[in-house]
Amino acid sequence: MFETTGKKAKELLAYYQAKLDEEAREAKKNGKLVCWSASVAPSEFCVTMDIAMVYPETHAAGIGARKGALDLLEVADRKGYSLDCCSYGRVNMGYMELLKEEAITGKTPETLANSPAARVPLPDLVITCNNICNTLLKWYENLAVELDIPCIVIDVPFNHTMPIPEYAKEYIADQFRNAIAQLEVICGKPFDYKKFKEVREQTQRSVAQWNRIAALSHYKPSPLNCFDLFNYMALIVCARSRDYAEITFKKFADEIEENLKNGVYAFKGAEKTRITWEGIAVWPYLGHTFKSLKALGSIMTGSAYPGLWNLSYDANDESLHGMAEAYTRIYINTCLENKVNVLLDIVNGGQCDGVAYHLNRSCKLMSFLNVETAEIIKEKTGKPYVSFDGDQTDPRNFAPAQFDTRVQALAEMMEQQIAGEAE
Repeated sequence: MFETTGKKAKELLAYYQAKLDEEAREAKKNGKLVCWSASVAPSEFCVTMDIAMVYPETHAAGIGARKGALDLLEVADRKGYSLDCCSYGRVNMGYMELLKEEAITGKTPETLANSPAARVPLPDLVITCNNICNTLLKWYENLAVELDIPCIVIDVPFNHTMPIPEYAKEYIADQFRNAIAQLEVICGKPFDYKKFKEVREQTQRSVAQWNRIAALSHYKPSPLNCFDLFNYMALIVCARSRDYAEITFKKFADEIEENLKNGVYAFKGAEKTRITWEGIAVWPYLGHTFKSLKALGSIMTGSAYPGLWNLSYDANDESLHGMAEAYTRIYINTCLENKVNVLLDIVNGGQCDGVAYHLNRSCKLMSFLNVETAEIIKEKTGKPYVSFDGDQTDPRNFAPAQFDTRVQALAEMMEQQIAGEAE
């Protein structure tokens, strides 16, 4: 039994990440179901049904951060997947192909044996949701066809207006009920609604602690560099409906608050400027992007990306309308006006001096909206911004020198503006 008392948040994060993978392997070994799930698909249903969960996006991000994406991307390239497809999807398809080969031949392919990828088993079903992009639909349909397994799709319409109307919530709640019915057939047992309520309550405790962490970057100087959220978000994705996330996030928030009380901040040196990072992290170059900004005295105190998992709702609402709203108000699933308002709150809440926009080749929806969003945010706040080309997991689409040049220019603009305001 792992004793959490006295453990640092980093130790808890590493332990629970490894535990989730081990649970999936054990489930497969013991004949229990394993599901591969989209990152913002509702986890509450599968956790209620005691199905082991694996999240391909998080798995791919981890592979990218460990410099192992290129080998798996090349497997997907040979399979015929275009470079214009999402690199998360291509890494996952490459990994799936290698697992299939291993299952057929009984031998581990050399590429898989040498990969830093955490070992996870093939799924017995997949579940996806289009509240962050429609690419997920084709990606998971492909997985289901390749593996001949069930695919549960939860359709979440795009919100062209805000607030979200009741008919949209009712439609999504019906999608939830349909997913439950499909799981009952797949699992061969009735859905446990009492446990479902407990899982919803657990999810809300995890989300509350996640939001508690994010709010701590609002202080100036900041005790939190939001790059840390990129690391800890593995559990808000993979374990928000388990107490693993709540335990880890509470510990991390407690540690940050203790630092704040003692005057210990994220930057030991002077905090010259504060930025909002808009877009997904560049996982293969996470260290480089962090160090480049730190060398300039720029700390990240705002990012909408971790906020995708601010899935707050009333766990006592049996109509599921609150839960439906939480899973459809994801800011990239809403109109431009709402996206701007979300980012404005982040820029202002983090007391940010500028914005860096990641024009991500893999994430077309976020990148296309960034072009318009950047100008509107600039007009409303007067804060400077820059953009840089990159990719979430394909290292071939990111140029460190370009990034360094762009953020240096941003730092100069921010410092010049701060100096002008001080005069």
